[in-house]
Amino acid sequence: MNAADRLRFCLSETALSVPDLSFPEPTLLGMSAVGAPCAAVDGWPRQSVRTPRLPAGAPTLYEYWFAATSCRRGRYGDIRYSATPSLLFGVVELDEAAFTPASGTPLSAAAETAYRQIFALLAEEDRPHLWRVWNYVPEINRVEHSLERYRQFNIGRHQAFGAFERPVDSSPAACALGVGPGPLSIAFLAARTPADAIENPRQVSAFVYPSQYGPKSPTFTRAALARLEGQAWLFISGTASIVGHETVHVGDVAAQTRETMVNIGVLVDEANRRLGADGFSLSRLCYRVYVRHAADYPLVRQALVEAVGPTLQAVYVQADVCRHDLLMEIEAQACHPLA
Repeated sequence: MNAADRLRFCLSETALSVPDLSFPEPTLLGMSAVGAPCAAVDGWPRQSVRTPRLPAGAPTLYEYWFAATSCRRGRYGDIRYSATPSLLFGVVELDEAAFTPASGTPLSAAAETAYRQIFALLAEEDRPHLWRVWNYVPEINRVEHSLERYRQFNIGRHQAFGAFERPVDSSPAACALGVGPGPLSIAFLAARTPADAIENPRQVSAFVYPSQYGPKSPTFTRAALARLEGQAWLFISGTASIVGHETVHVGDVAAQTRETMVNIGVLVDEANRRLGADGFSLSRLCYRVYVRHAADYPLVRQALVEAVGPTLQAVYVQADVCRHDLLMEIEAQACHPLA
């Protein structure tokens, strides 16, 4: 691993132009915009999360990922990506209306195509290990072709994993949220070295969910612990009020938030055990919080403040969650310096 090949991110409510960035131009890996389409930035991979921030009226949030060494930008099929000697960040956005599969649905075909392109790119670039994936699916809970769209997405993703013989028990940390009209949007971070997959003993692993949740199970792990020279990164997947494989506290958004934080706490504890140090804590995580109903934002925020304390770093977003009875979902990440 290149000793200089480190990772960092920053959040801004201002769209920065390249000359404004406090890092040399080649170090920008990629970016996302939460709340509005993301304007082009000279070929860098960029993801648009087409759903509003909370509270109502909050400005678009821009997330920038940087490396501490120079980046090489490229295109592969529909993917825009940036690569360092060890890392690769990419974004693929596909219009499902362009797909007319002989079997399956346009969304499942788009998801399979996107993931096939991702896996082919990672093989070609010799960065085969997915660490983190951000999936945004338009109208994720809507039923069409007699099947909920989230379940259609899972079919396509699962088929791509199978086609490339990728084991589901070493899947990346990931989220899948519902957004407004637009393309299927997937951003991903990969590396030459694998991350440690972390599961939650309070929950059934998503990749072995029973068939009541769809023809194919979701393909992700609950968290990933990744190591770079001098850094440990914890990526916590979209986490919700699920115990075993069942939703708990149906209809009570505050209780769902508290249960979600219990699940996140278990993942943090396991990451620290593997790290051999108390490097991560609830108060050191940076959270992205998805709330189904905007009116629930104050209740969710209050429950989070009570769980984390005054140092809470959280961005709130209105989005549909993968199950109708889930009212919120939380993902998180943090970096811990290694000696």
